[in-house]
Amino acid sequence: MEAEPLVDLKNLHAEALVDFLAGMGKEKFRADQILRWIYLRGVTDFAAMTDLAKSFREELARRAFISDFTHETVEVSTDGTRKFLFRLDDGRSVETVLIPMEGGRNTLCISTQVGCAMQCSFCLTGTFGLERNLSTSEIVNQVCAVRRDFPVDNIVLMGMGEPLHNLDNVVDALKILYAPAGLDYGPRKVTLSTSGLVPQMYELGQRIKVNLAVSLNATTDEVRNRLMPVNRRYPLQELMQACQQFPLAPRQRITFEYILIRGVNDSQADAKRLVRLLHGIKAKVNLIPFNEHAGSEFKAPEEADMRAFQTYLLDRQIVAIRRAGKGQDISAACGQLKGRLEAEGRGLAPKVPVPGIGAGG
Repeated sequence: MEAEPLVDLKNLHAEALVDFLAGMGKEKFRADQILRWIYLRGVTDFAAMTDLAKSFREELARRAFISDFTHETVEVSTDGTRKFLFRLDDGRSVETVLIPMEGGRNTLCISTQVGCAMQCSFCLTGTFGLERNLSTSEIVNQVCAVRRDFPVDNIVLMGMGEPLHNLDNVVDALKILYAPAGLDYGPRKVTLSTSGLVPQMYELGQRIKVNLAVSLNATTDEVRNRLMPVNRRYPLQELMQACQQFPLAPRQRITFEYILIRGVNDSQADAKRLVRLLHGIKAKVNLIPFNEHAGSEFKAPEEADMRAFQTYLLDRQIVAIRRAGKGQDISAACGQLKGRLEAEGRGLAPKVPVPGIGAGG
């Protein structure tokens, strides 16, 4: 008879851990004890959990384990941005970016999939295709690994992959991020970005609280179809309706990410359409200049056009922030470090820089 596979406790949020321990005949309060050892103290060896009976620790070791990440590569930018590459157990790799913000705070951009199925025309990760979803533990371990060496104040799920394409594991990871005995962030500190998977947006809003960011990038279906193939399935009207119905706290807003591309989506007509699209939605807009590179047909916006676009929104009481790119002297954008290292490993030319949003995918 084959032995039961060991359970990675980092795949279990608090309620799931309570159920696991109940199957061992253990009390509910033991879950919080174990979570604190794992997340607040960073312990991966049951033998170190000294407030548990020795027989209990030995039984845990027979049934379970606690996974951990150590980065394989890290690149450091002159602006302090750090990009980590983590090698997974199956040999695949995933990227995580630590972004220094104003006021000495750090935002950590984490990945939710290896590759991505969305195929957005401005994103390098999409060129890899979707290899697989990350497990809950693989999502959480990115945070644990970076927190060992650096403070992490905010978390954004904006790295490799479409978070809502891996909804169950992402929701379980959020529960661990929020748990007081877990990583203890709370919903206000965490933002999830989606390309616009409408049914999953509704489900997300019903299942858990989180700040929502929508990668918009266009004001007509024609342009968005070209930039983001997901729009052919869930066009703008359906997407904006889902945004209107997404549950928000009184002072909470949905963030709309808008990469400005010269001659594609940066005109005053686009700005006017954007105002109309956002009518009735508690919104703020992140305006991101496209990051030009030789391998793309797209061009960065003119400074005057970008300023005029922002001014039009501000004059109509829409919060519009110009987001500066981070880590532009390293492989900071989604998929760039992974692509470069894998290309070098195969003896290929390095990938060209990815356009768009700089660090964080």
